[in-house]
Amino acid sequence: MKRLPPFKALQAFESAGRTGSFQAAAQELFVTPSAISHQVKALEAFLGLELFERRVRKVTLSMAGERYLAAISQAFMHIESATGQLARHAGGELKLAVAPTFLDRWLLPRFNDFTNRHPEIELDIHSSIGVIDFNQSDIDMAVYFGDGEWGGVSCTHLRPSFLVPVCAPELLEQERIMVPADLLKLRLLQVKKRPEHWPSWFALSQTGFHPALGIISFSNGMITANAATEGLGVALTDPSLVSAEIERGELMIPIDLVMQLPKSFYLVSQKNRPLSHPMMVFQTWIIERMERDLTEHKGLKL
Repeated sequence: MKRLPPFKALQAFESAGRTGSFQAAAQELFVTPSAISHQVKALEAFLGLELFERRVRKVTLSMAGERYLAAISQAFMHIESATGQLARHAGGELKLAVAPTFLDRWLLPRFNDFTNRHPEIELDIHSSIGVIDFNQSDIDMAVYFGDGEWGGVSCTHLRPSFLVPVCAPELLEQERIMVPADLLKLRLLQVKKRPEHWPSWFALSQTGFHPALGIISFSNGMITANAATEGLGVALTDPSLVSAEIERGELMIPIDLVMQLPKSFYLVSQKNRPLSHPMMVFQTWIIERMERDLTEHKGLKL
């Protein structure tokens, strides 16, 4: 390894550069301003460059200091992240990021199963939409929904997503549903960003798409499923996301024709990062639960 500058000198420089003051850096690091000045001068001597422009009662970063501060700050962030990850590994903690709908509809109803099996694992769950930058985040793992093509992450395929029609049982008392075309007599509910789902499902059933009562659109799948529970119409949803409502009899599957989507659920983590014990435990558990979902719905027509 090439010779590195003393860590205390780097720490003093980073604090002084970030706060813009030797005095503030001294207060932050619990040393005297003269100690900060001494450490900065030692770093400048090591580098052969002036990192600060010194004026009466004021210091400002030089151009070299600005460039160096950006790099050093980034390095400190990586050290902090690595230290946190190591500490969590030793303590059995797992930081997990999942989408709000998946959290509310899939993970929380099954949360007791995980905690009862693994009381030693401390879960810190974050509701998140979008892709996680694992290099800049302390998140250990995340559940993604998509095609599996994400850069810089390791992906474990969990299961594909599939859709079935669901509605409140009282709607089935009003209308006799025997074939897919009978659903066209009910109001259709859909996620606004996925208007292709209903036409695709009816095409799969070889039925023309001509809804009699129109379509109501909602901003996300969770609201759409809630609307179906309230009897507003029939929605397409992944049955594992409404399993609680199905078990309670609040929702029913009037036609057991399943449409599999091209996207799937994936468990992702930072690429090339060895899995800690909590990460391995959660990965084993979620794969098992996802497989159980498929088993529970194997009677549906794929």
